[in-house]
Amino acid sequence: MKSFIEHLSEAEYDGRKVTLNKPFRSDDKKKKFYVYVKNEKGNVIKLGFGDPNMDIKRDDPGRRAGFRARHQCDTDPGPKWKARYWSCKFWEKGKTVTDLLDSVVVDESILEASRAGKNTHMTHIEDRVIYGGVKGARESILALRSLRDMLAGKVSSSTDVTEKWDGAPAVFAGIDPSDGKFFVAKKGIFNKDPKVYKSETDVRNDTSGDLADKLAVAFNELKDLGIKDVIQGDLMFTKGDLESETIDGEKYITFQPNTLVYAVPTGSDLAKTISKANLGIVWHTTYKGDSFESMTASYGVDISSLKKKSSVWQKDAGLGFKNLSGTATLTKADTDEVTAQLSKAGKIFQKIKSTTLNELENNPELATKLETFNNTLVRKRERIQSTSKHVNDLIAWFDKKHKAEYKKRKSDKGKRDIALKNENEMKFFSKENRKNLDMMYQLMNAIIDAKLIIINKLDKLKEIDTFVRTKKGFKVTGSEGFVAIDYNTSGAVKLVDRLEFSTNNFSPDVIKGWER
Repeated sequence: MKSFIEHLSEAEYDGRKVTLNKPFRSDDKKKKFYVYVKNEKGNVIKLGFGDPNMDIKRDDPGRRAGFRARHQCDTDPGPKWKARYWSCKFWEKGKTVTDLLDSVVVDESILEASRAGKNTHMTHIEDRVIYGGVKGARESILALRSLRDMLAGKVSSSTDVTEKWDGAPAVFAGIDPSDGKFFVAKKGIFNKDPKVYKSETDVRNDTSGDLADKLAVAFNELKDLGIKDVIQGDLMFTKGDLESETIDGEKYITFQPNTLVYAVPTGSDLAKTISKANLGIVWHTTYKGDSFESMTASYGVDISSLKKKSSVWQKDAGLGFKNLSGTATLTKADTDEVTAQLSKAGKIFQKIKSTTLNELENNPELATKLETFNNTLVRKRERIQSTSKHVNDLIAWFDKKHKAEYKKRKSDKGKRDIALKNENEMKFFSKENRKNLDMMYQLMNAIIDAKLIIINKLDKLKEIDTFVRTKKGFKVTGSEGFVAIDYNTSGAVKLVDRLEFSTNNFSPDVIKGWER
């Protein structure tokens, strides 16, 4: 599924999160398009391609054939980190520019990591309805039911919740099973040719700038912790990232790896601990196996087995429900409201024809377009109000998109091809499917309503205050979100207040860490 692939393709570039292998239009006059890719060294680069001053004549069969022949597109398009590869992609038959800009070109190494059970697959809990068919919708409801019970004091050994921390870069550390040596690594650890660093020299030879400095600190500080397997975490800060700031009249020690500003009151025990540290990291995943290729992931890290160093501030992402002794319980009113929303969700779910949900599950391209349209509301910080209007707006959006694609085609054959594709796509919006889509969005709304109550409760468990830095000053915000884990199925879903965190990510008024 495209949303799955997009998640798998997350990486860091200049300290911020980007999506790999997803082309986008240029915002300058140097190139027509850009794309983030990994080069031959496994480093993420921003690659430009296409002359901004030239019109693409890709729909002319003769022009297309000539271009592809000149650039050896069919025999040797070159590696993915070269502009020729992407130019060839944009001159493929049967795909529009819009198709290519809406999709992620899958990196096989990423898929291999996924197939091997690496920690890569997480979707928003409400989006499981779009991508997971009947099974996905049912699992979303059951996951929220388990979380409700947990927060009401009925702790289940099969369910847990971890906090999502807005850190960067992702850091892997542990013992290479092939030689028993300690290493640190970026996400390239699961490439066909694993990229691991077993000395500061290795780090400096392969990376540069701020990333090199942070990984060097990580190597020197983490090598003494006694890590036995391989663990993954989010780097939150190194010494130079810590700042003293006053927010709403209170003094804090702050750090901002990405969108969120983490703030700890000056003078508190935690602030004193963090001020002494050369590095801060939050661990969230453990990997075990006889080789990098065979390793499988399990959520959570037992940091109690790790040595303590004053120069390292570390914690696990878990919220420790087994030790909360009732302090994290929902109020009766909250419990009743979650129960009401889940009951509503269950009743709606029973009415939806399975064929509609399963048709979406089996057509990830179509499902991705539905999610894309839904995200247009997120960007505007809006919820779906009228589900019937949303379905009508969705169909109108598809129609507008189809007409634009048709207009771009120059040849008669090109127009016929796109017309046929569009006709087949619109067949999904039958009278029955429109009715079921209406109910599907009602179901998603009920799931979101239950989710937000739970997020509000979980946010109260945060150890550290979170803000966003705007052009007008600081604004209080919640955490990035939470991850609900079912140990029986090894499944995990994200619980994120998308109108809060996702909007902060999109907003030009919010100053990100890498922009400072």
